[in-house]
Amino acid sequence: MTTLAHGTRLVAMTRPVALTRPLLDELGNDGFAWFHDGAAIVTAGMVATLDAAEVESFLAAIERDDAAGPTGRGPIAFGALPFHPRAPRQLVVPARVVTRGADGTAWLTEISAAGGTERGGRVDDPGARPGPGRFLVSSVQSRARWCANVLAALRAIECGDIEKVVLAREVVVEADQPFSRRDVIARLLASQPGCFVHAAGALVGASPELLVARHGAAVNARPLAGTTPRADGDGALASSRKDRHEHAVVADDVVDVLGRRCDELEVSGPQLVRLADVTHLATTIEGRLRPPAPSALDLALALSPTPAVAGAPRDAALAFIDAVEGFDRGCYAGPVGWVDANGDGEWAVALRGAIVDRRRARLIAGAGIVAGSDPDAEWAETESKLAPMLRVLVTP
Repeated sequence: MTTLAHGTRLVAMTRPVALTRPLLDELGNDGFAWFHDGAAIVTAGMVATLDAAEVESFLAAIERDDAAGPTGRGPIAFGALPFHPRAPRQLVVPARVVTRGADGTAWLTEISAAGGTERGGRVDDPGARPGPGRFLVSSVQSRARWCANVLAALRAIECGDIEKVVLAREVVVEADQPFSRRDVIARLLASQPGCFVHAAGALVGASPELLVARHGAAVNARPLAGTTPRADGDGALASSRKDRHEHAVVADDVVDVLGRRCDELEVSGPQLVRLADVTHLATTIEGRLRPPAPSALDLALALSPTPAVAGAPRDAALAFIDAVEGFDRGCYAGPVGWVDANGDGEWAVALRGAIVDRRRARLIAGAGIVAGSDPDAEWAETESKLAPMLRVLVTP
């Protein structure tokens, strides 16, 4: 549901700006942040909260002075959407959007009611608050419980009930002082190059996985599956039949979903993608959408959850996760990103992040279970995936 009174007309004014302070200083308390390859979006204030089905018509109804402007410049809607496809999906239209291109040029969009009424796009003063100095880190699920779940998954795979299922576990960090979203984002930017560093509500993270991006008729995705810790080297991953099979299940699904919506589709991979703590197998998928092109949001909803974070067949994998995992994933492994009034946008898979609620942070990491998986090796994989966010949080 929107938060606007019926009949309210909105006007968006967009103009170039010179950034005279760090871009993160433009971030509102509940704003959205998105950084990748030098480009960025930072927001403040809120115009409306929308169900996903309302977004396209709502953005189209906003009067704009840059209707033909480039991707991401002008009104947008953003969100961190739930992992589970049956959960409600809501996005936020911010009142104030600062967009920085990879070339350093910046644009400010402010939305107000027709007649000049302010919509509340104030940027909050970051202030100078003491950061946390003491931390308690605890694993919610025991290692024994994890191993039992993996063995149950292997039995289901052997019986032919599922081909792959992704199991996840939780870690909680309790601090003596509230965490600062700005500090967490800044540390992720410094430590996780090449990732989609994001903040949407309480979710903060640095995802390596592009779910989908749309720019006009061009669409691209980069699914990841198959992982090894960087300390173990890349050779075993490149030659692992188990990891290559796990990856193929994911890549084939994304190709199928996008292929049904494209006139052209090019697929290359798998290739090795090296991050700070792990190396993944990745496939690059690029296509040209068949008109009328679905929006970036529609594509994200059609793809999510991919076998990279759920499993295959999807319905059977989701039922298995619901039966054994024992907690609600929330927006972990769901789509996180944005869409603009033209239908363009970028969506990542919400991985390597945390739900930050003042002094408490909840982290989740998962591993794909296929025939040949080893419970101890999969536990070690989750440790490697948790490490980047834990280092960022547990820093006095």
